Parts: sequence; structure tokens; C-alpha cells
Amino acid sequence: MSLSRTVLGMEFQNPVLLAAGTCGFGRELRGVLDLEALGGIVTKSVTLEPRAGNPAPRVAEIPGAMLNSVGLANPGVDAVVRDHLPWLRDHVRRPRVWVSVAGHALDEYVEVVSRLEDHEGFQAFELNLSCPNVGGTPFALDHGALAQVLSAVRPRTARPLVVKLAPNAPDLATTAQVAVDAGADALTVVNTLPGLSLDPASGTPRLGAGAGGLSGPPLKAVGVAAVRRIRDRVDVPVVGVGGILTAEDAREYLVAGASLVQIGTGSFAAPRISERVIRGLERERRRHA
Repeated sequence: MSLSRTVLGMEFQNPVLLAAGTCGFGRELRGVLDLEALGGIVTKSVTLEPRAGNPAPRVAEIPGAMLNSVGLANPGVDAVVRDHLPWLRDHVRRPRVWVSVAGHALDEYVEVVSRLEDHEGFQAFELNLSCPNVGGTPFALDHGALAQVLSAVRPRTARPLVVKLAPNAPDLATTAQVAVDAGADALTVVNTLPGLSLDPASGTPRLGAGAGGLSGPPLKAVGVAAVRRIRDRVDVPVVGVGGILTAEDAREYLVAGASLVQIGTGSFAAPRISERVIRGLERERRRHA
């Protein structure tokens, strides 16, 4: 039995994708790993205008995990259309490409999706409605706002809409149902957890923006639980992300009900970790063939 699978009408050669914010727009990693070995990549989140991001330092290592507050730094939608989508179209053949979209307001999501829709180089949108590093309450934590964004974006694209949800939603299963009812074709869980790390001597935050998003191994149990809860509630593909470092970690998400997985923080510690996870899944497949 092959690692390949069909999800959202797309053929994935394996279930391993790189998560948004960890692989840029693909070309940043072309000299580091074999992009063509991946199941897919999710681009850096794209906003309407260019964003410089949050003040440095943006990343802090804490025991067993990472705290980040990058602040959705990206070149803006016009630069993505001009510089990045053509490169993806011409250089990424086998992996499926999803463009992550973010914004401060409903109209920004609508505008970014509308500007990207007619261009080649990607197959789906992943709406980042759950980032804790841009200020305000994430859309994914407000059911009314979540439904409004999806209802407005859905008519603007014929591509699949994947919605990335927050792990700290009070009732994640109901949030998932709201997203699906409003037009989501699939769900990605989970984004980072809000966190804060202080210098114990001065009380100064270790990140320039103060608080940030917690990721890494501690997030795996949260993500696996989220996948299981959502799969028990809605009948759409679920993408599991959080704390994946090994093939065993990826398999845990898959047996919980995930159709695909994404690797994020692990790529910072070991840039070729995705290739190792894929090889591990392939060895496991052969053992059970």
C-alpha cells in the first residue's frame, strides 16, 4: 500500500507537508532539502500589504519547546503574485502547494484571495484565522467572525479552502462545525498556543513583542486530541500539525484521523526532518505490506 493519497481532489505522493511560516515560499529551502520529496508545502502567510513583522527577538528557545512572535512578516500579495507564484509554478512539480492567507480584517482576506485566485503555482488556500501574534482576538475564537470571513471568501475562489484553527478555542468541535457550515473544505489543527517567557532576573519578556506562540513537542498531545475531537464531529479532511519530529509522531496523528500532517518547528531544529519522517513512514509501510 502506497503512502500516496487523494485529499480534496488533489493527489499527494505522501501525507507530509511543511507548515506555513516554516518554509517561506519554497525556494528558501531548495538547497537544504529535496522539495520534490514532500507531499506538499504551505507558504508563508500572505497579507494584503507587506509586513515587516514584530520587533526582535522573534524566537526564543525554552525547555523542550519554542516560543515565536514573527508577526506574519511577508512581502505582501502583489510581490507574491509577481515573484513567488511564478517560481512555484515553474519549480515545484510533485508537491501540492497551498497558499496561507492572513489579515486583520474580513476585507483583507477577501482581497488577498481575490488577487491570487487567477494565478497558477498553487492548488488551495489555507486561511490562517488563528495566529496569536498579530494582536486582537483571532477570528477562529469568535464563531460569528469566523463564519463571516468564510462566507465572504468562499464565493471568491473555486479552490479548496482549508481553515487553520486555534488550539485554545473553548469548544473546538463546535468551532470546526461552524467553519464547515460556512464553507471550509478541510481543517488544519492546531496553530500555536499563546505563551510568555520572562527573564527571571529582570522580568523582561524574552520576545520583542512580549507574548508569542508556543510550538514544538509539547503541542503534539494538544494537536492529536484536536484531530480526534474534530473527526468525531465533522466529515471533512483534517490536517494535523504540532510537535511532529518522527515518523511515529506523524503516525499518531494519522491514526487519530488526520488525512495529512504538517511539520513546523521541527524544521528549524533539523531542516531535513521532513525527509526523515517520510522515509520512516515508508519503512513502516514496507514492514506492514
